[in-house]
Amino acid sequence: MSQYVFASNNPGKVLDLKAIFRDEGLDLLSLHDLGLDISPDETGSTFEENSLIKATEIAKFLRDSGKDYVVLADDSGLVIDVMDGLPGVDSALFMGADTSYDVRNSHILETLKDAPEDKRTARFVCVITCVFPSGEVLTTRGELEGIIAHAAKGANGFGYDPIVYVPAYSKTVAELTHEEKNKISHRGQALRAMLRKLKER
Repeated sequence: MSQYVFASNNPGKVLDLKAIFRDEGLDLLSLHDLGLDISPDETGSTFEENSLIKATEIAKFLRDSGKDYVVLADDSGLVIDVMDGLPGVDSALFMGADTSYDVRNSHILETLKDAPEDKRTARFVCVITCVFPSGEVLTTRGELEGIIAHAAKGANGFGYDPIVYVPAYSKTVAELTHEEKNKISHRGQALRAMLRKLKER
């Protein structure tokens, strides 16, 4: 059976993906599980490009170390329509790499403070790339539509979760339970699509 590695040092992402893998009866290792701290430079201009860069570079590193793992990597972010798609692919670096998400979220809320409801549309996007030892590549994409809330709420998520309101649940993403989030999240959608592709393969 193939061993899967998720190429991320983000504990929130690792938690989300491991839970979904467990639901499918599969084990997913993180870079931390392997004792690695590697962060490839994300030089792409799209989520697809950055996801491929991370998966390919980590797969090569592991292969060069004599370990033939199946490597998955994601690139994800928040796309806000009225802000011309920002923070987008630079979501993790928005306003500077060392800027806290509390500050980033406050800035976004302030920027949109006078925006009407129909101008507050936004979505979380996630692209997952899977690279096999053979070099074969699979890619999937998931999106979670929402609107920018008027205030940050919730403590269950991370990043921009407290300011993205999901009308169908009448909650922000950070107010969702872990089970609710995995059911509808952009990352959950992309990963379940990937798992279907892996089963078909």
